[in-house]
Amino acid sequence: MTSTAASASVVVDGAYELAEGGRWFDGRYVYVDILSGRLFELRDDRHDVGPIELACLDVPLGAVAPVSDRPGTWIAAAGTGIALLTPDGTLDWLDRPEDRTPVPSRMNDGVADPAGRFWAGSMAYDGTPGAGSLYRTDLDGTVVRVLDGLTIANGPAFTADGTTMYLADTAVGTVLRCRVDPVSGDLVGGPETFVRLRQEEGSPDGMTVDEEGCLWVALWGAGAVRRYDPDGRLLDTLIVPAPHPTSVCLHPDDNRLFVTTARYGVRNPTATSGAVLSLPAPVRGGPACSWRGAL
Repeated sequence: MTSTAASASVVVDGAYELAEGGRWFDGRYVYVDILSGRLFELRDDRHDVGPIELACLDVPLGAVAPVSDRPGTWIAAAGTGIALLTPDGTLDWLDRPEDRTPVPSRMNDGVADPAGRFWAGSMAYDGTPGAGSLYRTDLDGTVVRVLDGLTIANGPAFTADGTTMYLADTAVGTVLRCRVDPVSGDLVGGPETFVRLRQEEGSPDGMTVDEEGCLWVALWGAGAVRRYDPDGRLLDTLIVPAPHPTSVCLHPDDNRLFVTTARYGVRNPTATSGAVLSLPAPVRGGPACSWRGAL
């Protein structure tokens, strides 16, 4: 099935430079504008209000997940590391591993897994090949480098049982599949290539797994979102009216796909570049997980 651009509606015409990290938490859609360091929410029950700015940081903000049992507190992939973002906008750093890299780098997309750990990738500002890493933040707050040698680590996405993680390396056009021990969080064996995209197909960015276990991938540069079954077979392609879709999120109670997009790198941006879009979808997703750390 291929959808057309006419089926997409603009939920937020935010003129964001690099909107990313869209997730559903507790009846609200939460997303970031990476380069401006801002965190936003849309309440599902207050469509008339529009986006509410929850935080504005002085460092880039790649993604967040809520902290269990601490309302208003987030774990954030921000700046050069992982921090707790408190309700007053303060960052309480757990670690800043990208301070110790040879080239200037920042954190990128991230997500909590079903066991309550937080995973986030990194990238060099200049896109240096192999300078990116994937980190896992355990329940005791320890930040562990799980993979290195990546270029732009993006869109970690987990299956509902937490045993499979998908990870995009945007710059090289690959989606990796990793087996995860749900108890320890360790990778079981090395990552394997799930999908490899040609340059003309776009670059894999944000991802999510739907209720049927299929993977949705935003394709930067291609103005499209793809859905793959667990065997890597392409099922659907949805056309997005913006060249740079950055993240995908399925509503847990409605058949809608939310897509963030970017103005970054677009010569003649329209209202759909740097926006939050909504498209009809054949399936639903699940609410995003929380970090269940006990500090």
